[in-house]
Amino acid sequence: MSAGLRVAVDTDACCAMGRCAATAPEVFDQDPDSGTVVLLLAEPPTALHETVRLCAELCPCAAITVTEN
Repeated sequence: MSAGLRVAVDTDACCAMGRCAATAPEVFDQDPDSGTVVLLLAEPPTALHETVRLCAELCPCAAITVTEN
């Protein structure tokens, strides 16, 4: 884990497109009932930082927040 990058999701804002789960399945999943985002790793390893940033950019609902120290 890396303390340099932290991910948060807003399930209320999520529109269940699934781009995040398709792009970074190690970090994001979808709730089987609602389709909304499920965060699997709040502090992903360094190797996934670029992909997580991409997921935040691709999210059409702005439901993913990436904070970097």
